[in-house]
Amino acid sequence: MLLRSLTIPKREFESGTGWHLKPQGACHGEICIPLSKPAGDPVDVAQVAKDMGMPIAASPEHGLWALGPASVGSRALASAEAPDLSLPDLDGKEFRLSSLRGKKVLLYAWAPY
Repeated sequence: MLLRSLTIPKREFESGTGWHLKPQGACHGEICIPLSKPAGDPVDVAQVAKDMGMPIAASPEHGLWALGPASVGSRALASAEAPDLSLPDLDGKEFRLSSLRGKKVLLYAWAPY
């Protein structure tokens, strides 16, 4: 979920993440994650994300944050470090992802299934 602020309306958090903020915590179906304090409206995204184990990638100089998925069941990546991918560029020369180390990179993957 892309954000322009770390304080957003409750309905925006719920529609963007699929989690519903209730008195017992953040709930998705039968699963509820307790929060350190009840989520208000607007939602303190940084605190709720910390409680839920959701990663946040920050670019405050551009006024953008990316909120990742909750890691219920430990299905999230252990780190935000990508493997060193190598693919041909448009001219057929090898391009290595590691050549961008230290820079912010967005990897976009698509599959037709």
